[in-house]
Amino acid sequence: QVQLVESGGGLVQPGGSLRLSCAASGSVFSRFRMGWYRQAPGKQRELVATCTSDGTTNYADSVKGRFTISRDNAKNTLYLQMNSLKPEDTAVYYCNTAIQSLRWGQGTQVTVSS
Repeated sequence: QVQLVESGGGLVQPGGSLRLSCAASGSVFSRFRMGWYRQAPGKQRELVATCTSDGTTNYADSVKGRFTISRDNAKNTLYLQMNSLKPEDTAVYYCNTAIQSLRWGQGTQVTVSS
């Protein structure tokens, strides 16, 4: 069973940046199209960005131009560089496959506030 561990969240002022990481156990990581998701209080979990095994990316309109998803298959790690953060980006961020086929990790809290 692949385990996912997210890290890198924190408190940041509007306009700031954070870089999230998602470490996956096991060697199957490179096969999957991976995604970053987020869940704000009182809202459903939403897909933010995806990255195929060869690096093709897609983004939700709300983060396009501000967030960059990337991966290092050798390290079984997925990244999310978040720039120009807004208060509405506040959420718990999770990683999973693009079809949510793995057990969810604990997530990492991102709070954007002045």
